[in-house]
Amino acid sequence: MGLLRDLSQKYKTLSIVGMAKNAGKTTALNFLIEEAMDEGVTLGVTSTGRDGETQDLVTGTEKPRVYLDQGSLVTVPSQLYELADAGLEILERTKYSTAIGELLICRVEDAGYVQVAGPVIAAETKKLCRDMFRYGVDLVLIDGAIDRKSVANPETSDAIILSTGAVLSRSLKNVVEETAHIVELYELPEFRENSAISEFLQKDNYEHITVFDSEGRPTVLDLITGLGASGEINDAIKEDTRYIFIPGAMTNSVVADISLKNLKQVEFILKDPTRIFISKIDWGRLRKKGLKIKVLKNIEIAAITVNPWSPKGYSFDSDLLISEMKEALTDIPVIDVRR
Repeated sequence: MGLLRDLSQKYKTLSIVGMAKNAGKTTALNFLIEEAMDEGVTLGVTSTGRDGETQDLVTGTEKPRVYLDQGSLVTVPSQLYELADAGLEILERTKYSTAIGELLICRVEDAGYVQVAGPVIAAETKKLCRDMFRYGVDLVLIDGAIDRKSVANPETSDAIILSTGAVLSRSLKNVVEETAHIVELYELPEFRENSAISEFLQKDNYEHITVFDSEGRPTVLDLITGLGASGEINDAIKEDTRYIFIPGAMTNSVVADISLKNLKQVEFILKDPTRIFISKIDWGRLRKKGLKIKVLKNIEIAAITVNPWSPKGYSFDSDLLISEMKEALTDIPVIDVRR
């Protein structure tokens, strides 16, 4: 059984997330599309932006194009519809707009290359996936075309495929460690200690920093971001404070002025791991000081794809890269899709 068939039995939607440009994300997408053809899996393909161009619009490097088989579904903006090599039947003109026209749900009538695009907002992507399932697809693949990591948001899909590789560093050890760091963040434990706190925080668009005592009683601070506000957060921590909810980004500056005693006393709660912007080195340092973080919803990683080649001209031995990655991440399938 191929990877795609196995994944399609576990998940309905999968996001493909690149740790950096040229990490092999689009190659991974094409690999899964090819497997779908072989395994008889009917795919829907969308994006959080635009993908399928022959050249990267930022770096100028050549990009793999997205080739779709007959029967697949794909989302295409109206202005790109005529540019497709594939023959496309328009099934639905959606209410979602892009910078290059209204978004169309199309069925591939004649196999060929397509420039894929989709909504940028996670909630709209989720709704769009539901729309595509109405037309009989088995699995939707979501390509993270603009911000390679924002598509990892757990509200977007059931799980992610994380693409990593040599482009991250000339050191294989660094590539493995940086990937393991992201995996550690994405798999942070979910907050389950107090159901009343969880319900309180899961209200629609709740966006205030809030501290909770040991009984779960909230104190809402007049802050919607912790950036540069660590002194105020520190002052709000009392003897019975146990949890602090941070609605936005979690960075070094959020905890910079929190005393060591207070840091050890409290546990931070975030909406999801994509809010964390702390380097591998700083993360290790803060964890040793006592930083504790849980999330309302973590991110399931279905597989990791590795690209041993860098556009800067260097490469790693594929077998060694896979071996080192598997040793660091024992519970996640790791593959070099170009092989």
